[in-house]
Amino acid sequence: MTIRIGIGGWTYEPWRGSFYPAKWPQKRELDYAATRVTAIEINGTYYSSFKPQSFAGWAKAVPDGFVFTLKASRYCTNRKVLAEAGESVQRFVSQGIVELGDRLGPILWQFKATKRFDPDDMRAFLALLPRSQDGVTLRHAVQVRHESFADPAFVAMAREANVTIVYAESADYPAIADVTGDFVYARLENAQESEPEGYDAAALDRWAVITREWAAGSRPADLPYVTADAPPAVPRDTFVFFINGAKIRAPHGAMALIDRVTPC
Repeated sequence: MTIRIGIGGWTYEPWRGSFYPAKWPQKRELDYAATRVTAIEINGTYYSSFKPQSFAGWAKAVPDGFVFTLKASRYCTNRKVLAEAGESVQRFVSQGIVELGDRLGPILWQFKATKRFDPDDMRAFLALLPRSQDGVTLRHAVQVRHESFADPAFVAMAREANVTIVYAESADYPAIADVTGDFVYARLENAQESEPEGYDAAALDRWAVITREWAAGSRPADLPYVTADAPPAVPRDTFVFFINGAKIRAPHGAMALIDRVTPC
């Protein structure tokens, strides 16, 4: 298992001078970010498609062991009938994402907060998610944000499909901490700008403990679970992103958590 901790994207003007050094070339911001965090969630793929050369270029810009996760196209998830998303799903995975090679991490399928749980439709959607593309294994995570998904039936179908339910710490949406896939995907969305690292030291210490427990296969206490069922206690790749909230603090929060989980 591995732990990877990062941020959403790398192009953000307020980071220039606060995270990136003054006068750092904008075309080399990915190079810099990839030496300070260990993963980046690419949000641009939610809004538009990219050419294979873009994915190949990003892969070359980062060191060995670095991983990108990709937010899937909104045309896949922002629809009334998810079962009809097959063509959009295939278009997304076939645009050239495999050019990331071993830098390709999980795909994040994010749903609007207004999307309610429809068991049959969600089951059909999960069945559309391909296990591989051009010989490259694909892993999937779903972020749901409506309270109706806090249902044991949803947890069970995600486990059956080996799809990870994203744990999102948010002030706006309910969270589900049940582990359902062979990796863990967390999004920390409650950063405060008044804190230099987005979270105070006690909160970061707590997240360090939780992150290590997830990676070791444990079931962390004091998180919101839908069921009492625990998955097998086996090590899991764990991804934690500081995203949204006070975005200007995200890189500093990620680096602070990396420091806490990295063995001395």
